[in-house]
Amino acid sequence: MDLKVSNKARQAVMQARPLLLLLAGLVVVLALWLAWTGWRQMQDQARRDSLAVNRDAVAQAVARSLQTELDRLEERLASSPVRDALAAGDFAAAGEALGRDWPNLDQAVVQDITLADAYEAIDDAGYGRILVGEAAIAEGKPVLWVVRDGGAPMLALAAPAEVDGTPVAVAYVRLPLARASASLAAVDVPGSTYLALRQGGFTLAERGDARYAESAERMAVPIAGSGIRVAAGLPARPQALFGLAAVPSFVVAAVLLLLGYLFARLPSLLGRPEDEDAGDTPTLEQALELGPMADDSAVPAALVRDMAPAAVAIDPGIFRAYDIRGIVGQTLDVGVAELIGHAIGSLMHEQGLKDIVIGRDGRLSGPDMVAGLTAGLRKAGRDVIDIGMVPTPVVYFGAYHLRTGCCVSVTGSHNPPDYNGFKIVVGGETLAGDAVTDLYARIAEDRLHTAPAPGGVTERDIADDYVERIASDVQIDRALKVVVDAGNGVAGEIGPRVLEAIGATVEPLFCEIDGTFPNHHPDPSDPDNLVDLINMVERFDADLGIAFDGDGDRLGVVTRSGENIFADRLLMLFSADVLERNPGAVIVYDVKCTGRLQGHILRHGGSPLMWKTGHSLIKAKMRETEAELAGEMSGHFFFGERWYGFDDGIYAAARLLEILASRTESPSEVLAALPAGIATPEIKVDAPGGNPHAFVERFVAEAKFEGGARPSTIDGLRVDFPDGWGLVRASNTTPVLVLRFDADSEEALDRIRGEFREQLLAIDPGLPLPF
Repeated sequence: MDLKVSNKARQAVMQARPLLLLLAGLVVVLALWLAWTGWRQMQDQARRDSLAVNRDAVAQAVARSLQTELDRLEERLASSPVRDALAAGDFAAAGEALGRDWPNLDQAVVQDITLADAYEAIDDAGYGRILVGEAAIAEGKPVLWVVRDGGAPMLALAAPAEVDGTPVAVAYVRLPLARASASLAAVDVPGSTYLALRQGGFTLAERGDARYAESAERMAVPIAGSGIRVAAGLPARPQALFGLAAVPSFVVAAVLLLLGYLFARLPSLLGRPEDEDAGDTPTLEQALELGPMADDSAVPAALVRDMAPAAVAIDPGIFRAYDIRGIVGQTLDVGVAELIGHAIGSLMHEQGLKDIVIGRDGRLSGPDMVAGLTAGLRKAGRDVIDIGMVPTPVVYFGAYHLRTGCCVSVTGSHNPPDYNGFKIVVGGETLAGDAVTDLYARIAEDRLHTAPAPGGVTERDIADDYVERIASDVQIDRALKVVVDAGNGVAGEIGPRVLEAIGATVEPLFCEIDGTFPNHHPDPSDPDNLVDLINMVERFDADLGIAFDGDGDRLGVVTRSGENIFADRLLMLFSADVLERNPGAVIVYDVKCTGRLQGHILRHGGSPLMWKTGHSLIKAKMRETEAELAGEMSGHFFFGERWYGFDDGIYAAARLLEILASRTESPSEVLAALPAGIATPEIKVDAPGGNPHAFVERFVAEAKFEGGARPSTIDGLRVDFPDGWGLVRASNTTPVLVLRFDADSEEALDRIRGEFREQLLAIDPGLPLPF
């Protein structure tokens, strides 16, 4: 800038330079003060917003829990055993029937409408039971209150019990207070905030900094259907300088910083007086001779080395065709999980995506993997919503329900206990193929986005939402009794809940979640893992046996007669049902499915499409073709009709019971009527050199089949004959070859297996074939 002023003016400015510098300093201090108050206001608002979200989440979760108990009370009062006992005047029997099999029940009684027994026991039990009973009589409907009954706070429900429309008694149910307070215990309460459950002037449960308990009523919200409320407290709002809000504070601060800069630079902008000695300032020629000046601000090289993060080795082999999977302690640890989270977060950053849902299965390594994954995602500035230990389909559901479009399920699926991995959805698309391997490339090339500030993390419980969503869509026409074998996988808790919610009677088998899988491997595609289920179906005289895999996204089914209904036959049943409402719909199935499936879909007016094996590959094909249904021989089922298109073994089980309950025949008769031939289960053979893909490439190139054979190389090599087919493909999850054979007769099956055996041994005579 060239300011044309006189030497006299320049000298005046130079004389005023100390004053200008002081003024500049004052302006900069004021700007920084404004910026600081603006930052505090933004921080306070973020804390208030987060607290409000947690408060509302607790209120909704508690409301759902309480409403579930009220609904159960009404249902029990309307049941035949309770009605019959009331009609006979046997209140003791009515109370026993009322409380039978009520989860977490502490007490259930039916009292005379006068509440005489309660008044007589007032010295021991207090007024709580009378209070809730009288309220139920006065309001003529079920009521809920927290009372002191027997000295301790308890959750009390009461409702008038009627005979022929006339109230004759009062039903009273007592439950642990934890039924209401568990949701508060599960929510994340950051420092300097406070949450509490309150009724009247009493605090029932509280979390966080009790210093803000007194002010918590300002943000309190009531819980529908009860006298309970959720109170929320936090520090007072920071004082705003000049009354400016956060954004105006930043704007004014920026203007003041610019003014301060101009005040400080004004003497040098005007220039020195013309007769002022240039001093020792070097000429250009002298400066070049002196060389570059040392940068005093440079960090010593040794310190830079000390500051550099420690390198984490990562095995590219864990990045598979449709997920990430490895062995904990060998190819997976917390550091690797953090790098994977950082890579996923970087991809989200590029797509402008902020929030992501994460959940885990029941494996012992799950918490560590989640901790590393969360740290990496937050490093990339992503906000993590942790929904805890849930099946993979519940994680997928969370991405829709919480409107994030992104999720990661930390799961080893059906692999052994020492495995774990990551199933990833970003922007509504399940990562597969190049998208998965690109995560490794990001890490290897250090193409990772690190945000200026870490993202946040919150905890949510959406299990009830998942159950309610399915139960609101699926209800069975008649009661079916099923045995559910979860193989100690993560579906053991919520799977039976869903099936009970749609009207089934469930007998649980190995439903205790145990990441060591002590009873059998959680893989329903292996018939050996269904032996216990078959025995229990027979023992309980059940209609059906349902098996889930380790993370709940696959389904296995056995009948009362002990028949294992393979997934491709189940897909026939699902296809016929979907096509009744969606004629012409595309039905996608993988290369391992029976050749009879294509004709079955065509006969029911559908469009069959065979595709590659792999849950992410199938989902991508579904989106591309707008298919209404898809399935894999492994037991993955994908419903686009009435559901979200992701693989969900639990939802598939609900749809199966819906279909079977609508038929007049027994479930075994319906399933036995599906077209069937002679088929083998999946045959798994250790791949030579541990590289199944290399072997399959050789097999595709060198194998020769005659006799009207029709080869397909969609995924490995499938060869269809007029009377059957055979398949060899590479597993994308373990280092094995996967084979399957299907034929119209035993003779045809033996011939096809023999031809494949001859071709396989011609490539590797030492291949350990079990046939």
